[in-house]
Amino acid sequence: QVQLVESGGGLVQAGGSLRLSCAASGRTFGNYVMGWFRQAPGKQREFVCAIRSDLTAYCVDAVKGRFTISRDKSKNTVYLQMNSLKSEDTAVYYCAAEGANGGVGLNSMARYDYWGQGTRVAVSS
Repeated sequence: QVQLVESGGGLVQAGGSLRLSCAASGRTFGNYVMGWFRQAPGKQREFVCAIRSDLTAYCVDAVKGRFTISRDKSKNTVYLQMNSLKSEDTAVYYCAAEGANGGVGLNSMARYDYWGQGTRVAVSS
């Protein structure tokens, strides 16, 4: 079956960096959008960044200039490089992948058919 497995989360001081990885197995996602969402304590899950098959990337304004999404199709893996971390970035970060092209916007959870179990990021101020 399809699995998305995130790694790279942890505790970091404000201003620090982390690199999240999401390795997919069970099918290849090279031709599909993959993305990252996050859910802070007591809040709804929200869109962070997404990347298309042509490597076009989109990120929410709150992380632009600090976060970078990338992918390695040969490894069926998507990454999220997070720099200049802030306390408000504290959340569980989820990897997601669409199962078929098209549909609703990239920032909508409904776009994605597959989800990872999440990796926790905690930023101390």
